[in-house]
Amino acid sequence: MTPLRQSMVDAMVVRGFAARTQESYVEAIARLARHYHRSPEHLSKDEVCAYLLDMVSTRKLSYSTMNQAACAARFLYAKVLGFDPAEFHVPMAKAPARQPELLSRLEVAQLLACCAQPVYRMLLITLYATGLRVTEGSRLRIGDIDSSIDRMSVRVSGGKGGKDRYTLLSASLLALLRSYCHTHGLHHASKNPGLWLFPNKQFNGPTAVENIQRAYQAARHCVGITKEGGTHTLRHCFATHLLEGGVDLYTIQKLLGHGHISTTARYLHLISPQFRPPKDIDPLDLLAGLPKL
Repeated sequence: MTPLRQSMVDAMVVRGFAARTQESYVEAIARLARHYHRSPEHLSKDEVCAYLLDMVSTRKLSYSTMNQAACAARFLYAKVLGFDPAEFHVPMAKAPARQPELLSRLEVAQLLACCAQPVYRMLLITLYATGLRVTEGSRLRIGDIDSSIDRMSVRVSGGKGGKDRYTLLSASLLALLRSYCHTHGLHHASKNPGLWLFPNKQFNGPTAVENIQRAYQAARHCVGITKEGGTHTLRHCFATHLLEGGVDLYTIQKLLGHGHISTTARYLHLISPQFRPPKDIDPLDLLAGLPKL
């Protein structure tokens, strides 16, 4: 590790940045260095701005991706290298506000059924049933599942912003997770030392997020779903389908881990006026409400 990278990591650790944020910032600066084949500390403001422009104009990356790189650059030059932000100004774009494309309950059921790999399929099911981000779901351990009758929850450790929280554990999800763990022998520490719920093939860590995204896209193409988006679509579906089932906005905010209820309120615009929740199904058990395939 170069001294500059170490200094950047140390600065983020001191400020309590989440591990995922640290990884994203370091990788963003590494890509900047590879682009110019020079250390970032020797780049000018104009070169950094030209790199950001190239991301959206030439490589056609999203504004959100560009803004992440801009945030990493701002942190590096202002907090690590000590440049005056007024003189070394790194611009950020006002990203277009787009409504997410949602899957119907039938499409969710078809997508989950089309995912052939058991680990990835169970992980996608968990993302939909709990509303977790893909990074949060991939890092779950068996001990994070509390099946006590008076608790029934999933513990999220070190979520976005480094915050811990709890989300719901439905009866349907618990039954599937028990069967999945038993089938794959995940409770045995000799086989799965880290007791990961979704281990990689070597059982020495969680499964890679990139593999989960590829599994989602493969299942999406298998079904023939043309709606764009990755695994985060399942999180959007979780929030919207709960709202349609009558769950209040404040509860959904806490389950999603949103800091402001205004962030959760955007899902109010996505509710289907035609949907009527089944009276004999718990609105918190989204899996029970999926069509049977």
